[in-house]
Amino acid sequence: MPETAVTLNEAESRYEITSDGALAGFAEFQRRPGMILFVHTEVDPEFQGQGLASKLAAGALADAVASGDTIVPYCPYINKYLRTHEVPGAKVRFPSAPAAAESAE
Repeated sequence: MPETAVTLNEAESRYEITSDGALAGFAEFQRRPGMILFVHTEVDPEFQGQGLASKLAAGALADAVASGDTIVPYCPYINKYLRTHEVPGAKVRFPSAPAAAESAE
């Protein structure tokens, strides 16, 4: 099983996941005072089907919780993850913007 790690790349405004040292995916965010807005998550096709998106979301969200910021999930993947997984201590404000409507149930 490949070794994975989730790290914060503040310069690129994203969390990155590596698999055996290779960049496998990322979750882009934007910071606002007291908030972190997740806007896009992507896993390279070469690494899909290994559960890396879920590991990336878990790591990124755990770090966001530790920062104390409110999480605003504009990214459809992060939005769905927050609705279907327990994220202890998370303060979440689900957006009601049109961009989130495409992933509405």
